[in-house]
Amino acid sequence: MTVLRLLDRFVLVAVLCSLAACASTPVEPPTPAVPQVAPEQRLAAVIAAAGADDRELAVQPLRAPEVEDLRITAARAIAARDYASAADALSQALLIVADDPAVLQERAEVALLQSDYARAETLSQRALDLGSKVGPLCRRHWATVEQARLALGQIEPAAAAHAQIETCTVAGLLRM
Repeated sequence: MTVLRLLDRFVLVAVLCSLAACASTPVEPPTPAVPQVAPEQRLAAVIAAAGADDRELAVQPLRAPEVEDLRITAARAIAARDYASAADALSQALLIVADDPAVLQERAEVALLQSDYARAETLSQRALDLGSKVGPLCRRHWATVEQARLALGQIEPAAAAHAQIETCTVAGLLRM
């Protein structure tokens, strides 16, 4: 009788284990993968969004010579794909002119090249808060925010940033 009871218990345990496996937690559908886009492609999208329109008014401020030298150093470092040196040069420039929207934007773009997307968004947002709400620089701010959010997989917030790009375009005065 003990062998029969042992066999009954074994069958009962096997049935219970089968039922427990069926009642396991449902598998969550996988989240869509963030498309792999090279940082240089993201920056190219930012530059393209800025565009150039001869009818549009774009104001360029005068800067201290040491800031211009650091911006030139950064541009050369970017051309050489030495993004760490570019970041250092622009960070030094920001120590001199902490509230310059153009320098903040350039530093944000280098952060984009370094795949530091959260920093790129933060710097562009700060530049936008401090700078003009129209023109090519404004479009670069929003395009950088868009690209950073896309890289982070934030599709809806990226679409909202993209929609803001168009608000930056205001035609200049017609001259006759």
